[in-house]
Amino acid sequence: MNIRSLTRGDGVVIGAAVLLFIASFLKTYDVGDEGPNAWDSLNSALAVYMVGVLGAVLIVLSRSQPQRKIAGIDLGQFGVAATVFVAWFFFWTLIDLDQIDAGAGLILGLIASLALTGAAIATPLVPALKAPLVGAPRPAAPQPYNAQPQGGYGYPAGQQQPYGAQPGQPQGGQPAGQGGAPAPADASQGGGSSDFSPFWFAVPVARPLYGEDGSPSPIAELAPGTWYLAVEQRGPGLIAQTQDGRRGVLQDTSGIQRG
Repeated sequence: MNIRSLTRGDGVVIGAAVLLFIASFLKTYDVGDEGPNAWDSLNSALAVYMVGVLGAVLIVLSRSQPQRKIAGIDLGQFGVAATVFVAWFFFWTLIDLDQIDAGAGLILGLIASLALTGAAIATPLVPALKAPLVGAPRPAAPQPYNAQPQGGYGYPAGQQQPYGAQPGQPQGGQPAGQGGAPAPADASQGGGSSDFSPFWFAVPVARPLYGEDGSPSPIAELAPGTWYLAVEQRGPGLIAQTQDGRRGVLQDTSGIQRG
């Protein structure tokens, strides 16, 4: 899993799942020094506490790998349902204690499950939670189209190319064709629009890349923290090239970080 594909909401989900796991080892009921914890009754540990932890795992997996489904249903939907069940269980258990005092495990479990459920539901809706957990590094400078970055594919480096300059345009007074990059292709010869200059970019969250043939199924996923090359404008979207050379249409270009 690429940690740069995680959002702040995913960080809250992971933290709440850790608290829920810790709560399973604390006393469920305050009945003295030897009060039971969830693992004294394996059914309680597995059917409640671990269901919440499993729900958190499914939520994080669904957001980092959105194409994975079970019986046509997204993994995240199973995860959210699991967290709601756990929060509901803790809530009614605390209400129905009668004369028994709640232990630290039950109280912490309720707090963790509420945080887990809240983050699971709110992350797709709240912009602050959708922001990347780890920001993408800034590129040193963009490279001309088809030039290999010095730091490896996905990390632009090298000489800065002025914004708006054509790919392969000679700089510093060097004539085209004399040891420099080739001159840009004429748009009339099928080389694309001469107004577009390829540039490096990073996405704020994981986004699907669709085939240029218009297929509704994604061919790849662009992950935050990796620099991709935009090679062509396609309506409101971009034709992007991945590390392994695949090209596709990025339909959602909102919030992208240009190199």
